[in-house]
Amino acid sequence: MRSEKLTRAWFAVTALVTLTGLVTQVVATASASDGRVANLLCFFTIDSNLLVAITSALVALGRARGRLFTVLWLDALAGIIVTGIVYQVALAGLYELHGLSLFSDTMLHKVAPLLFVLGWLLVGPRGAVTWPTVWWSLSYPLAWLAFTLPRGALTGFYPYPFVDAAALGYGQVALNCVFIGLFFTALVAAALLYDRRLTPLEPA
Repeated sequence: MRSEKLTRAWFAVTALVTLTGLVTQVVATASASDGRVANLLCFFTIDSNLLVAITSALVALGRARGRLFTVLWLDALAGIIVTGIVYQVALAGLYELHGLSLFSDTMLHKVAPLLFVLGWLLVGPRGAVTWPTVWWSLSYPLAWLAFTLPRGALTGFYPYPFVDAAALGYGQVALNCVFIGLFFTALVAAALLYDRRLTPLEPA
């Protein structure tokens, strides 16, 4: 019982922190002279944090069950890890941020990933991940690419330098996406193995 209460409390805080970061980012974008709120959905960071907020809220409310939840949970976990690592490796320092933008950037790229990943490592939930959910979870990065690249071709807006087909060409962008896709796949597979290792065996 204590473990369940801790899990729900941890993810309630995670959901609140993530939602605060998302709302702050929307306000900061809407307030900027050249800001377009519609562009936010192109950012893998925003989409992954939305998944973190939704799945964390479901855990906090005791509604963490079913195949769909498990797929969304895996997508949130792998997505937020990719967000944190890619940001630190390739994106940190590209922009000079202040005020609300700096606050939301910290929440979405640092605090939310740390809370969500630590929560999963320490308190769960456990036992729901299967190989079919691993494969289904790969639809998230594919759907993101299927939305972001055609939209970028039409509008000229690409959320990250490594998917900017206008500057790099589709060949280089495809190669970049393959590497990130392999990393995403490795993360969800590792999540399955970690989950199985910590899940208590059913009594015979």
